[in-house]
Amino acid sequence: MNNAWPGYENMVEDGDFTWPQPFWQQPAWRWEAMIGTALRGAFMMSRAVAPLMIPARRGLIVNISFWAAQLYEGNAIYGIAKAAADKMAADFAHELRSYNVAAIALYPGLVRTEAVLENAEYFDMSNSESPQFIGHVIAGLWRDPALMLKSGHALIAAALAREYGIADIDGYRPAPLSAADFAPD
Repeated sequence: MNNAWPGYENMVEDGDFTWPQPFWQQPAWRWEAMIGTALRGAFMMSRAVAPLMIPARRGLIVNISFWAAQLYEGNAIYGIAKAAADKMAADFAHELRSYNVAAIALYPGLVRTEAVLENAEYFDMSNSESPQFIGHVIAGLWRDPALMLKSGHALIAAALAREYGIADIDGYRPAPLSAADFAPD
C-alpha cells in the first residue's frame, strides 16, 4: 500500500492558514511534499516490488487517493497529487495486467488518524473510519477472485467493504461516499 503522505503538515505558517490559498500563493514546500515525496515514494515502492510480483504472477499495488483527483477540494496541489496517484494506478495496471498483477487507487473516507482526532471538533466524525479499516479492505481485495477486473480503477474503500461484508474494528460499517458528497452546493 502506497500511503506516505506529508502534505498536511504546517497548514498554518506565520499565523496564516495556507491550505486554501490559490496555487500561486502556495508554499513551494507543499509541492515538494505532495509530489516530490508522496508520489515519488509511491512510484519508487511500486518500482521496487513489481519485479518480485511479476515472476510470482500475483500481486496488488494500492495507491491511496481521494476524490480530489476528480473534484476541486480546496487545494490545487492536493488535487494534482491525487489525480497522479489515480493515473499511476491505471497505467501500472495496464503494464502489469499480462503478469496477473493488479494496481488500483483506493479512496478512504475520513480516517481517524492522530491528526484528525486532535482536530475532531472541526470534522463530522459520524462516518469516519479507523486506520485499520483500510487494511481490512485491502485484505478483502487480495482475496477477491475478481481482483483483476478491478485493476486500473479508482475504488471506494467503504463500497468494497460492503461488497466483501467487512465492518470496521468497532463493528461500524461506514457509508460509501460519492463525488456528489463533495460537489459544491
